[in-house]
Amino acid sequence: MSKKILMLVGDFVEDYEVMVPFQALQIAGHQVDAICPDKKAGQTVRTAIHDFEGDQTYTEKRGHNFTLNATFAEVRAEDYDALVIPGGRAPEYLRLHESVLEIVRHFAGARKPIGSICHGAQILTAAGVVRNRKVNAYPACAPEITAVGGEYVSLPFEGAITDGNLVTGPAWTAHVEWLKQFLAVLG
Repeated sequence: MSKKILMLVGDFVEDYEVMVPFQALQIAGHQVDAICPDKKAGQTVRTAIHDFEGDQTYTEKRGHNFTLNATFAEVRAEDYDALVIPGGRAPEYLRLHESVLEIVRHFAGARKPIGSICHGAQILTAAGVVRNRKVNAYPACAPEITAVGGEYVSLPFEGAITDGNLVTGPAWTAHVEWLKQFLAVLG
């Protein structure tokens, strides 16, 4: 059965982490509405490509433009079955929008499926929804997760973890497992 999924994005969202789930979830038959605070359907966000090239951290390059297909101000979280939060640079400033945090709290409170990957955990921690939850994210987010009472679970970069309605993974390298687990929770 087709589900209605909300995706929170912003400028410099990680390219693969927005493009791949956006398309894969549609291929699986679901409606995916991508929104960004202060932007409307038809507008774009810029993406960033994060890669692992042997440095102490990922490298970052300019990616594509990603076109939003829904208007943030018109969306009602109650109308959606699930939430997806890609990583990249966007979560560090999206978490400063109270309206973004209210959306996340709605999905958490209603126990609707939430899929978060990489730095998407920054939004989860800011929303206060990871206390007593097992969470994975890009390893640099581990201190934020534990600081708010979550349990950071270290996984291989191809892994993902499900804790109830919450499916998390470390980076785009985990898409296969992360999407499998998210689709299982989605039903």
